[in-house]
Amino acid sequence: MPIYNPPLGEINAGEVRRYAGLRQSPFNPELIQEACDEARLLAIPRGNYEIYDYDCLTSTVPGIGLMLEGESIRRHLAGCCRIVLMTVTVGGSIEESVTVSFADGRYAYSVLLDAAATQAVEQTADAMEKEVGRLAERMGLVPRWRFSPGYGDWPLTAQRDIARYAGCEKIGVALTESLMLMPRKSVTAVVGLGVKAEDCEKKEHNCSECSKLDCPARRAVNK
Repeated sequence: MPIYNPPLGEINAGEVRRYAGLRQSPFNPELIQEACDEARLLAIPRGNYEIYDYDCLTSTVPGIGLMLEGESIRRHLAGCCRIVLMTVTVGGSIEESVTVSFADGRYAYSVLLDAAATQAVEQTADAMEKEVGRLAERMGLVPRWRFSPGYGDWPLTAQRDIARYAGCEKIGVALTESLMLMPRKSVTAVVGLGVKAEDCEKKEHNCSECSKLDCPARRAVNK
């Protein structure tokens, strides 16, 4: 697929507070806005995706001999006939600035800038997901929400195959031996494509149904 270069919109200060773990803590709004502005200035959003046939009965991608292990990913892709393996990044410049800010003793700002970078890459992933949705519509299919290695019981080791077959190298993303994406503000994910709308029980991630209770980005769940 051609490289996808989505425009980056405004960095949401509320989301930055959430990623920084400051939901209830009072914090200098000007400093948060400074981090949002710098993240938007430094981010270079890029993405790539590849489409594969998928056998939901065996949880395999026959064309590349790949099996997706784990009950959560199997359940998530139930009823899907194709999958889209996607990868996005906002580059390494923000990460370098975070490191410099921390070295300069601007500890709070470095945390905020890192959180703003996370919001930027999530925004980029959302844009890619919408692009995949438009593609699915043209194919007469319905997309599920994106699902990344490490969600539920889908092992993080799946990152190796997803990174490889999503074409990470095309946008300058690499995977370390410890399964960390570099640049660090990058995301890989799978989006399932089903034939009928009723096959797709959820189109968006719902934190209330996610088992990762210690996730720092977990949205507040109403009881």
